[in-house]
Formats: sequence, C-alpha cells, structure tokens
Amino acid sequence: MNRAFAEWFRILTAIALVAALAVPASAATTPAPTPSYSVTYTITVNESGSAVWQVEYRTPLSSDDDTAAFDQYANNIDSTYLPQFQDLMERAVREAAVATSRTMKATGFTGTSEIQTSPTGTYGVILYSFTWDGFAKPGSEVIIGDAFVGGLYLAKDSTLIIRYPPGYSVKSAEPAPDMTREDLTWYGQRSFGAGEPRVILEGGGIPWMVLTGIMVVILAGAGALMIMLRRRRRVVIIPEPAAAAAPALSEDEILSLEERIIQLIRSNGGEMYQSDIVKNLGLPKSTVSTALNDMHASRLILKVKKGRENLIRLAG
Repeated sequence: MNRAFAEWFRILTAIALVAALAVPASAATTPAPTPSYSVTYTITVNESGSAVWQVEYRTPLSSDDDTAAFDQYANNIDSTYLPQFQDLMERAVREAAVATSRTMKATGFTGTSEIQTSPTGTYGVILYSFTWDGFAKPGSEVIIGDAFVGGLYLAKDSTLIIRYPPGYSVKSAEPAPDMTREDLTWYGQRSFGAGEPRVILEGGGIPWMVLTGIMVVILAGAGALMIMLRRRRRVVIIPEPAAAAAPALSEDEILSLEERIIQLIRSNGGEMYQSDIVKNLGLPKSTVSTALNDMHASRLILKVKKGRENLIRLAG
C-alpha cells in the first residue's frame, strides 16, 4: 500500500504538469493507481509578466496506511520529488521560451506537505511553488497564455486559477472562465487549445484606494447638499431604524453550520443553489453567505456562477 501510494504521487506530479503545459509525456508512461484526489493550479501574475505558480495536490487519508504512506512521501519531498518537479518545470519553461521568443526563467522552487482536518475528513496536502519570470507578455496590456504552447488539459477535480495584479482589469478571457471574482477560475474536466486560456489585462484604471477617496468626497458633498435643502424647506426627516445585524457565531456554531450545509448539499445530490440552501436552513442570508465563503476558502465547496445565482458543489 505504501509503495503504491508513493508511486502514485511520483507519477501524478509528472502526469499533471506534463498535461498542463503540453510537455512530451515520456517521463510518465507507467499507469498509476487512481485514488481520489484534486489538483489546483494557482498562477499569480504581476505587471512585469512574471508569475508565482502554486500546484496543490489534495488527497483524502482514510486509513492509517494512507497516513503512513503520505508521511513517507512527505519525508522525501526535498530529496526526491521536488527535484523531479523542478526538472519538469524547467524543461517546460525552456520550451515555452523557444516557442514565444521571450526570455524566461524558473526560480525559487519549494515543496511542502501538511495534513489538514476538516468537517469532511482528513486530507494530505502537497504544495509545490516556484516563480516563472517572463510567463506573460508585459506592456500597456499584459497578455497571458502564449506560454501554454501546446494547450492545456484539466483533469476531473482539477482547478486552474489565474490571479492578476491590482489596478488591472480583464479585457478579454478565452475561453470564458467558470467563475470570475478577484481572479479567473476554470474547472476540469476540459481541454484548452494552443495558447489557451488566453487572458488580456489592461491597466490604467483608477486604483481602488483612489476610487474610494473620490466616492467619500462625492458622498460627503451630496450629504451637505441634502442638509442645506432640508433646512431651507424646514422638513423634519425621521431616520429609519437600522436593520438588525446577524448575530456573530461562535467557532463551534460555525463548524456546526458548515456540517449542516455539507449534509444538506450531500442529500441533494452533491450540489444546490445558494438561495435554496438559505431557504432550507432558515437562517439570514448574510450568515449563510459568510459560512459558504469560509467553506470555499477552505476548499470544502466549489462556487459555480450560474446566471445571477451561485451553484454550490461539494469539493472532491
């Protein structure tokens, strides 16, 4: 069991990244065991075109053998698996540099492991990261995607997240992401064409802090004008009572609510609309929304934008 688990991780590293960057798959020809796992690629791009890559593997540890095998793998990250990851990514960066005629370099490779416990179970988490200089094409517009020379493939239960620098907005993204907030998210299983996903960022927008200051000035001026008009008309305006804020939940209550949400979604086939979750729980929207945001950040659930609503799915 331990050897199979370690072999799966070794081949998983090669297969997942070979697929992601379309590097020739000669390094991963041996069939691997297929335990349940999820892979998340997070690419944080800055305005110079460099990007910090994070590749997270998450697998459930459902037995003592799984935990022992995970510990054995974790003990060999620095000596065995991180060098394999580094070799694979450096090869991908070299090939992308040739294809794009742009100077590129991969530096700062790290690998970490930890065991996480949540209401849905215990998970082993492996996180590899490095910096890819020259990943995107900088300028008045930052162009992302040409480094994906042969396209990109996301397996089932895999996620790609592209984050962009402050002050920039998304001019175009092809194909359209599954979710857009402060970043762009695509879920597997899906295949992308050569040079995709292609994202064009444009800068020059008003920074958020400046925009906030402008809004404060506008609102203050509007408030002063309203006071003057009220005094002239001698109209007495009685303020409406403020809406009662949702009571803060204790840590135990938060965990209990998350477990209720998980059980509710599970009993409805693994996915529900957020509005239906609110109706079933009978709690304030703000309380449920806060819990779902925390669960999404902890990767217990996935949020998929469907029109004006959020479809909530259990992760893994």
